[in-house]
Amino acid sequence: MIVVVVVVAGAWAGLVAGAGWRHRPAPARARALIRRHARADRHLAHRPLPTERLGRWVLARLGRRPDPLAARRAGAALVAAAAVAPLVPLGVPAAALLGWTLPGLRCRRDQRRRLAALVADLPDVVDLFVLAVGAGLTVPQAVVAVSARASGPLGAELARACEEVRLGRRVAEALEDVIARAGEPVRPLVAALVASERYGAPLGAGLERLADEVRRQRRHRAEEVARRVPVKLLFPLVCCTLPALALLTVAPLVASAVRSLRL
Repeated sequence: MIVVVVVVAGAWAGLVAGAGWRHRPAPARARALIRRHARADRHLAHRPLPTERLGRWVLARLGRRPDPLAARRAGAALVAAAAVAPLVPLGVPAAALLGWTLPGLRCRRDQRRRLAALVADLPDVVDLFVLAVGAGLTVPQAVVAVSARASGPLGAELARACEEVRLGRRVAEALEDVIARAGEPVRPLVAALVASERYGAPLGAGLERLADEVRRQRRHRAEEVARRVPVKLLFPLVCCTLPALALLTVAPLVASAVRSLRL
């Protein structure tokens, strides 16, 4: 009897110890990194609108994959059609078409704005890398230093790559994912960093040439924007300024001339 009790107690103690070891909490540093990474993911996560949730539900009932853009389009089309149907039944197709088109236009506009922000931020980030590499930092150290000092969207992408490296990913793999998130404008910079990290390619001269090139491109874009300003000013000039000038100068002269003719 005593042997059975000892065996059962030993088996139970082994089971409890094994379960406790398997579900033991992570170290404090790992828990801090996981919480920080989870907060970043929640901050970057897309919160679906009611129209997108409606579109997802409809697409799921139709057996289609709930793509976010398609869900927004379907939901917006349904809401627009439902809003117009009681008032103008004949305008339901036009309203549905308008609701289907607007989310795509908004998505393309947001993508253009994000791409423009990344392109505008690229010269400053490349200059920071030139300074960091010139100071003798390695590629991982330079990425950490630049991500801590760059405040634009590209700096946020580099900071996310640094978090992934702290969680165990390789530097080159984390940097390659930046291209997928930020787009093609950052490919030359990331390619130079990855080549130096993987193969030991010289980085200083290449970064200096890249810095000159991106600054030249930014200057050309600024010149293009400046050349478009006179064309954009034609509408307010013709529709607002000239009529106001005519009302203030010509209209009193015409009124006085008509009054003198009557006399």
